[in-house]
Order: sequence, then C-alpha cells, then structure tokens
Amino acid sequence: MKTLLFAALILLGAGAVHGKVVTQPVAYEHEGVKLEGFLAYDDAKVSASKKAPLVLVLPEWWGLNSYAKSRAEDLAKLGYVGFAVDMYGKGVTTEDPKVAGELAGQFYGKPLMATRARAGLDQALKSPVVDTSRVAAIGFCFGGAVSQALAYQGAPLRGIVSFHGSLIPASAEAKGANRAKFLILHGAVDPFIKPEELTAFVSSLDAGGFDYQFISYSGAVHAFTNPGADALAKKTGLKGIGYNAPAARRSQAHMEIFLKELFQK
Repeated sequence: MKTLLFAALILLGAGAVHGKVVTQPVAYEHEGVKLEGFLAYDDAKVSASKKAPLVLVLPEWWGLNSYAKSRAEDLAKLGYVGFAVDMYGKGVTTEDPKVAGELAGQFYGKPLMATRARAGLDQALKSPVVDTSRVAAIGFCFGGAVSQALAYQGAPLRGIVSFHGSLIPASAEAKGANRAKFLILHGAVDPFIKPEELTAFVSSLDAGGFDYQFISYSGAVHAFTNPGADALAKKTGLKGIGYNAPAARRSQAHMEIFLKELFQK
C-alpha cells in the first residue's frame, strides 16, 4: 500500500505544471526620451485569460539596474505582473553617486517626476496579462519618492509602498487627487531623512486624511533592502547606505500583506 501511494505521488509530481518567470524588455517613449521598462510574470499563474494585478517597480537613483529587475521578478513569483519603470532612458544606469544625484535631481520638485512614471504605468497597462482594475506601485529610495508623486498626481493606484524612500509632503491638491493607500517602510537611523522632514511628511498625510501605515525598522539605514548596498558603499565611499537582513525580510512580509489586502476583489 505504501509503495502504491509513493508511486502515485511521483506520478502526480511528474504531471504537475511548473511555470517559469517570463521576462521581457518593453520599449516606450516619453517627451522624446526613448525608454525601456522590464516586464515579469509567471506563465503558470498569469495569462491573457487569467490576468493578474500590476505592481510597478520604481528604481533607486542608480536607474533601472539588476536590483530593480530582480524586484519585478520577485513580484512575478508572488503571482503579480511586475513592471520596472525606466526613469532615465534606455540603458542609463550608474554606480557613481554624483551622476546618480544629477540624474535623479532633474525630477525632484518638478511635474516630470510623476509624468515620467505615469508613462511607464500607461505602457504597462497595455500588457494583455494585466488586470487594469488592480494596480499598485512600489519604490526604493528615489523610487519611493516617485511612487508618492505618482499617487499625488491621481494615478489609478490602489496603493503604494515606499522602501527607504525620500519623502514628499502631500499638498492640498494631492489630497483631492490621490486614490492610493500608503505603506511607508523606513530605516530608523536613515541619515538621509532629517527628523523635521519626517515630521512634515507624516503631518501632511494626517492633515490630508490619507490612509497610511508608517513602519520604522530599528538599526536600518538607507537602502536597507538592497543586498548590494554594502558593496556599493565600499566601492563609492557613499556613507549612510547598507543592507539590513532583518529589516529587508520584515519589509518584504509587510509589503506582501499590504498587497494582498489591496487586491482583494
């Protein structure tokens, strides 16, 4: 009897469908700039006949690099369609903090931050595997700020997750336009976010009546989710960034709970 049961289990396993994560570059354009996003989904869970929620990935100030793409692939493994947005232009990435600051600096305080991200969102929504009624965005560092700007602009997002992101206080106009719930995941000792900036940001969300959660991870500095942050810090001399395994693990779990809640039909 045990032998027959074991054989049956083997046969069941052999007949099981094992999907793979499909990835593809996606070309698009915004204001004359040629861009290339990165789409990822699990072909066993997602298809044109079985659409899935879309989660945008908004990269760190380094650009659309391998880390941002890996986050899109991670989302695909969870059953979502991940789309990493290109903010700078096809193939434009850097590991030089000065160059990264210049690239990201062209967006802060300008409508371009939201409109460039919206171009990526609009392109991703054209994918035949996307459930266009269920959309969210996650962002890292610079991308965290971009996710906020996109929400403030009134993009059709159910929610955003900002990982160790720069913080943009919500304006009165943002209150009226925003449709997203916020999950802000913050390193408690992030030297790039001044206490007064944090206070102003949270106060603006309170004043605007935003639905938000703010979670602070003890001992975590900037870029705490990125396993390559320590090597980057050593290579570039940039201080204040570093990987924190417990914070990375916990923030991932918090994001997964948040997305499940958002996408309940």
